[in-house]
Amino acid sequence: MGQVIPKYRDLWRFRAPLTSGEIRRTERWLATARVSLTIATLITLWMEPGRGVVYSFWLYWLLTVYLAHSVVVMLLVRFRNQSTRAFRLVVHGADILWPVLISLFTTSERGPFFLFFVFVMAAAAYRWGLWETVGTAVIAVVLLWAEGLAVNAGLESTVNGWLHAIHLPRFVFGVQRIDPQQLFMSSVYLMVLGLLLGYMSENEKKLRAERVVITRVLSSARVEAGLTATMQEILGEVLGLYGARRVLSASQEANSYRVFLADVHRTTEGTPLLRWRDALPDTEATYLFDSPADAVYAWRNGKQIESVLLDRGGHRLRDADPVFLETLMRIEPFQAVGSVAFGFGQEWVGRVFIFDPQRIGDPEEELRFLQEFAQQVGPAIYNVYLMRRLRERAGAVERARFARELHDGAIQSLIAVEMQLDVVRRQSGQQPVVTSELSRIQKLLREEVLKLRELMQEMKSFEVDAERLPGFVADTVERFRRETGISAEFISEIEKVELPQKVCRELARIVQESLVNVRKHSGARHVLVRLAQRLGNVQLTVEDDGKGFPFSGRLSENELEISGKGPAVIRERVRLLAGELTIESNPGHGARVEVRIPPARKITNG
Repeated sequence: MGQVIPKYRDLWRFRAPLTSGEIRRTERWLATARVSLTIATLITLWMEPGRGVVYSFWLYWLLTVYLAHSVVVMLLVRFRNQSTRAFRLVVHGADILWPVLISLFTTSERGPFFLFFVFVMAAAAYRWGLWETVGTAVIAVVLLWAEGLAVNAGLESTVNGWLHAIHLPRFVFGVQRIDPQQLFMSSVYLMVLGLLLGYMSENEKKLRAERVVITRVLSSARVEAGLTATMQEILGEVLGLYGARRVLSASQEANSYRVFLADVHRTTEGTPLLRWRDALPDTEATYLFDSPADAVYAWRNGKQIESVLLDRGGHRLRDADPVFLETLMRIEPFQAVGSVAFGFGQEWVGRVFIFDPQRIGDPEEELRFLQEFAQQVGPAIYNVYLMRRLRERAGAVERARFARELHDGAIQSLIAVEMQLDVVRRQSGQQPVVTSELSRIQKLLREEVLKLRELMQEMKSFEVDAERLPGFVADTVERFRRETGISAEFISEIEKVELPQKVCRELARIVQESLVNVRKHSGARHVLVRLAQRLGNVQLTVEDDGKGFPFSGRLSENELEISGKGPAVIRERVRLLAGELTIESNPGHGARVEVRIPPARKITNG
């Protein structure tokens, strides 16, 4: 058996129940309308007593009783603190029975009492929704047919005989016999009216519920919570909204190589938990598939996959090829899945996947809601992202200021102290113990100056683009040679670097980190940094003739990760770039760090 799409036609209404204040407000308006309608009917009968209505003592008496009932209901809903469901059902039952009863005195469905049928169905639509309104119309039709059968069977003579026995006025009906054709047309009027009013009410309640959901989700997009917490809150709302097994967000930054996966599922305690992970290179296109379908709902039907696809305008796509769904199902097995594309400005694009939703209505309507949801919530998440970047830049500016103060203050003072120690050491040539100790202290000071300068370089915020990268690396290598005394050389075999700015910045950081490791750990006398192009990839190589790493041979990035060998910081930076890292080590004879970056890619929104 294939996956059956569950149909919850009242789904949105149950997700956004009316508050007690909204219920009281609705009942007040209905009570006022009920009183006004009854008074208007009495005035109409007084002005034109014979038009479409048979005069009867019982008619005026029933209208007076209903008016009193309406006034009592109006007073109750105005002065009671709450309106219970039982109270509303009793009042609604009286409203259904009333127009059926007084229709005995009218000769046409176009008489002055037919408006009471309209009122009772409008009341059902205001109070509840489509199916309650249709149910009200069905009950009214059943009562009308029962009344028609009773009238045709001689109800009037039976009632009048009973009234005569207790000395009360006769009950004068408007008709002696009800025409089935006329009754059928009245029934059709009521059913059509019930359907229309209920449909309009259901749509209004659905739109209201959608606004409530989106407003609730938007309230969770708080700058102070951070991007991860905000994503967890929002995707957790989607998880609970549809009763899904899990929700997955796949996103990619413009001109970036990594596809981030935010995987949200429920813990054993029932709370949503977000876990970040990276998409494997061969699966990235599966999550961010290239298709005109902006929103997708698919389900398994035996061995087949059936789907509903919508474009960005919310129109159904009939001819689109959903072949990407088969690939997705192999990577992320599902019985049913809903997906919608999103974009955060021009910097992030992605898709949200809702796996195995249990609460879903009509697929097209749900997909259109998801599109609206993404359009409304996306800018809020983007604002959190921008604020995070703003704070990062503010922090970078502050770190740069601190680095300048460090350079102009502590470093200069340490250099001055080191120079004075060198003078004292030279003057104490006759005292070997003092000279040795001063040399040791001088070496420590020089080491601390180098560490502070490296710290300054890490703290500085620099912008390196493709044009500036070779020059920046050359300056870094030259500064390393000058400050450490280690012979260092940079060779660039690329005439024009074509990489995004973020990638260039990370490559520059890798060069800095590699040179720091050479100074601290290798004991090398010579370093060679090379930037080249190999098989379409940009290749960065750092070689030295030092001690090497504590292993022999050539290890790939996966092997380094499993064994825990190699510099962790460089491994992480290469992973950020979706590049390849290889380290070749020959203990006692040197090491070679090789980073390969694939050519730049561009992504489009949707």
